[in-house]
Amino acid sequence: MDSIGRFVADAVLGIDTLWGGDVMCPSGTGRFIADSWFSDEPLPPAYTHPTAARLRTAGGVTGKDSTAVADYLREMGVEIVRSMDGINVEARRVGGLRGAYLEGLNICLTTMWALAMETAGKGSRVPYEESVKASTGRPPEPSDPTAKRARVAELLGRAGYSTSSAAGLLGAVDAWRRDRVVPMASVRALSTAMIAHFDRLSAANLLPYLPQDLSSVPRANIEFLPIKDAWFSGSMNYIGRARNADGSPKYEATYEINASLQISVPEFEQLVSHEVVPGHVTTFAYLQDLYVHGKASFEATVLTMNTRAATLFEGLANNAILIAHGVTEIEQLPDEDLQIGVLLALLQDDAKNQSSYLTWGEKMQREKVAAVLRRDFLVTEERADKLSGAWGQHPLLGRMYLPAYRAGTERVAQLRRIHPANRILPAIYGCSGLVDIVTIDEMLK
Repeated sequence: MDSIGRFVADAVLGIDTLWGGDVMCPSGTGRFIADSWFSDEPLPPAYTHPTAARLRTAGGVTGKDSTAVADYLREMGVEIVRSMDGINVEARRVGGLRGAYLEGLNICLTTMWALAMETAGKGSRVPYEESVKASTGRPPEPSDPTAKRARVAELLGRAGYSTSSAAGLLGAVDAWRRDRVVPMASVRALSTAMIAHFDRLSAANLLPYLPQDLSSVPRANIEFLPIKDAWFSGSMNYIGRARNADGSPKYEATYEINASLQISVPEFEQLVSHEVVPGHVTTFAYLQDLYVHGKASFEATVLTMNTRAATLFEGLANNAILIAHGVTEIEQLPDEDLQIGVLLALLQDDAKNQSSYLTWGEKMQREKVAAVLRRDFLVTEERADKLSGAWGQHPLLGRMYLPAYRAGTERVAQLRRIHPANRILPAIYGCSGLVDIVTIDEMLK
């Protein structure tokens, strides 16, 4: 590992530890900031120091053990700050696309550090606009669901669901969902069939535009696992540490799905394309393969939430169902039920942004935020509760991550309309160098 790798490792896993995350945990119930660690490099001091395990167990700065926070900061705080400073120095030294990526990464890391200090009562309040701009590259703004709602109403009408009754559009959506609900007892069988379906589509509509070396990489080595009473609706956990007899990666992942999730089959299709193939699992597997073959640098192996790269990857994943079908617009999808499912999924991500904006920008009470999300963005009661609560009110996720979905989705959709597939697809999958939601513009010049 070179000096850049050491700085990135200590900074990312140090901040991950501050927020209570454990990148080596195979479950999303233990992970948080750091999404992956598949380089086979030794874990850095920020992770291995004795005070780190205690802080992770305590839940980080949002837990109740202030002494654990203080002890970790006393032992590792200076080193984490030095690592972030080191990233900036190295970014200027290497320059180019990698330097710009590292600079953007460090903007996000220093913002997450500042939010951790604020949460721990050791720093001043971080402005909401600063948090959003750090992770998305643009200032906060509210979501406008008007166009998607109108299209959903039109499609529901054609499917026989009236929106003119007393229950209105929300009632029609609820009825549509009930008629198509995914039985959680069958989620493994259903996910297996859908993954195979999207893998075939990806072979036809994605692989021809990517380097031929990636054709042998497993795009969807994943197991779906129902999990009860989780604070999240689902968690894709890219592991990537299993090896074949020849030492090559197996590119393995799991997806933990909340057993109480209320989701229709068409929405589940969008979820599978988003989380698995050609979305997150495929993206991580390709980056791991590029790293193994010396075509990606160490920072590609420790991918991190609340960053500009994460915003790009969420945008890619939300456009993944269109990529799989080889189209750029929702209305080009082959089935109107599927179009409804995709629109509702995108309205949910608009709701994530709206939850952030109302909670942190407008200081709206949680109950009112939940009502807005349910009424205007057509999400389920379960989603409205979690997005306005566990997600929306979280001092980090609410300010940096919830806006990332909408920002990334809109930008990737725009880029796919502008650039031909053989130009944009290798760029967003990292085949020409790791990029984020801001530096991709430089890549495409």
